[in-house]
Amino acid sequence: MDNVKCLICGGDTKPVFTTKVLHKYDVTYHRCTCCGFIQTDTPYWLDEAYSSAITSMDIGLVYRNLVYSPQVEHVIKTSFDYNKNFLDYAGGYGLFVRIMRDKGFDFYWDDKYCDNLFAQYFTLEELPQGQKFEAVTAFEIFEHLVNPLEEIEKLFGYADSIIFSTELIPHKEITSHNDWWYFAPEGGQHVAFYSEKVFETIAKKFGCSFYSNGKDLHILTKKPLSKNPLAFTKRTTWDKIADRLMGILQGTKNNKPAPVYLPSKIGQDVEYIRNIVHKKD
Repeated sequence: MDNVKCLICGGDTKPVFTTKVLHKYDVTYHRCTCCGFIQTDTPYWLDEAYSSAITSMDIGLVYRNLVYSPQVEHVIKTSFDYNKNFLDYAGGYGLFVRIMRDKGFDFYWDDKYCDNLFAQYFTLEELPQGQKFEAVTAFEIFEHLVNPLEEIEKLFGYADSIIFSTELIPHKEITSHNDWWYFAPEGGQHVAFYSEKVFETIAKKFGCSFYSNGKDLHILTKKPLSKNPLAFTKRTTWDKIADRLMGILQGTKNNKPAPVYLPSKIGQDVEYIRNIVHKKD
């Protein structure tokens, strides 16, 4: 077997295990001896795997939107210009865009594989060609990438900051697909797997910084930031209780910044869509 080169750093890889993908194809997973990136054999089965854009095994779709929307809201308000516009890349059914617009953020949708059910009329196609964004979000996309560096370069073409989710490779020995649920060979869509070291390698290639909550939510950004915008997600329950108590004790002080309030865009969006529909009539 020819030596498989790492898609991230070009280093040599070693086979980790072989398993059935889509219950019928024998596929080997390879790990880079330099950066630790794990990739499958060249994924010749993807047309079959994407016969449905959202696999039946992706039961976390709604959960992700509920969990990530308040976290991304916090990140944007504390580290980015929340008055600018944002793009949700490969945005699925548009649920995240709708949630963020309801929160007052000017979010837009793009996905070449999935039907836009919740964010019609708020898409990349509605905007001028070459539109730039304050940041682009990309949830559960990186593990699908056949050519990760090419796709990341494309994302940086939209914005200098990428806020994204993907599970990090666990810190344990892996010898089988059973050692980590995220391999998900039954669905056949997960073909690339990352660690913090892998993303640090990627960050060096693009001359940017990498931030993470150490688990599933991350940022690649060319914007200088004074601290990790995701550090708040690492706090323990006791840290949050302590913060709450301190907030109560300091409630009468005036040096605490007022919370940022953004009016929901739902009203203006309804009016915007109504005008478009009336013009068609």
